[in-house]
Amino acid sequence: MIHIRIGEEGFDPAALLEPLERLGGGAVASFTGIVRGGGGLVSMRLDHYPAMTERRIAHIVEEARARWPLLGVTVVHRVGDLQPEDRIVFVGTASIHRAAALESCAFLIDWLKSSAPFWKKESFLDGRSQWVEARAEDDAARDRWMKS
Repeated sequence: MIHIRIGEEGFDPAALLEPLERLGGGAVASFTGIVRGGGGLVSMRLDHYPAMTERRIAHIVEEARARWPLLGVTVVHRVGDLQPEDRIVFVGTASIHRAAALESCAFLIDWLKSSAPFWKKESFLDGRSQWVEARAEDDAARDRWMKS
């Protein structure tokens, strides 16, 4: 079971976990990312090219399935205007084995954080806005998977 959704609508992590839990495996791992507040951030806008984004995410999901014995994968990523405390991304993986579920979930979120084709622009209370730049620590998290 593979489920990939990119869109503006919110999501319920519990509802996304249910189908993964029913696959008959021994483990489900998940990650839910939330828009950070603080520093006067009032909103974040995420843009993307739909066909390119969906194709790249499908490709990395297939790579995860080739590396680990997965029964199911769910990736949901929001785009559009988001506010602090909004859910932005969900990754869930199901496997017979705990390590496979945990490692594949971490692999997918590390890739999404550093390499998925999304463009993020933050807006602040004082009227400034800025594009979110890539962070070295996110690239390093992704790169550790390339060595294994």
